[in-house]
Amino acid sequence: MRKMNKYPSFGVLLGRVADRQGLGLDDLSEQLGLLAMELKSVLCGAVPGSLFLKRLAPVLDLHAADLFAIAQVAMPDELAPLDMAVGQFIPRLVECALLLTPERRERLRQYARSLPQFSRPQSSEAPRVHKQYVPGPGAVLMRMLANRTLNWTSSAKVLSRLGGVHLAASSIGALGRGRKELTPDLMAPFSSVLGIRTDILAILLSVELPDSTVPLTPQVDVSELIWDVRRLVGDQVRRIIEEAEYLISEA
Repeated sequence: MRKMNKYPSFGVLLGRVADRQGLGLDDLSEQLGLLAMELKSVLCGAVPGSLFLKRLAPVLDLHAADLFAIAQVAMPDELAPLDMAVGQFIPRLVECALLLTPERRERLRQYARSLPQFSRPQSSEAPRVHKQYVPGPGAVLMRMLANRTLNWTSSAKVLSRLGGVHLAASSIGALGRGRKELTPDLMAPFSSVLGIRTDILAILLSVELPDSTVPLTPQVDVSELIWDVRRLVGDQVRRIIEEAEYLISEA
């Protein structure tokens, strides 16, 4: 297997993801409308703008916040998680969700989405994540995890529950800092946490999958539940966990 040494530009990654999804330049241009000229410049190496990334996200079936992570540019506050402390509750939330039927998980998601969002505090931890790591695939992974309020410790716990892979929190940090290699066997586990198809995630993290690999679409209801609570605060997530526990006992 050939090892990729240099992390590609966002334009290169965009081209590869679009190609994998069967989207040509004309398709992207048509869906981006007035931003078609920016598309051409981004594909040639220009840094993408905020509006461009927001418009591009649904075209690629990715979250806008993740595109900011992949482009390695600062994320606007309105896309950042509200309270990074929520991450400590995510492993228990996932644990409960996995005990529910798909129908009850959807009920839990509906409950989570019904909760009100509070105003953002004056300072936010999430936009600073990009300053903690050397630019590269590890930094992109850490920013995507942070988009879901997950730090090293909570990421390791959720990865174990959803992906069946047991990594120490320090190993998660080593991936972020480029001291540990992102390998093909890690794509499916991280895919289950991020809710991104394995082949697309591999492209985004510049990991070359063996030719025999069958692309997997993760079970998105749990990964999307993680996404649902990223704009909530700790007390609200505790209430969601209590609701999940009630739904488990009701079964």
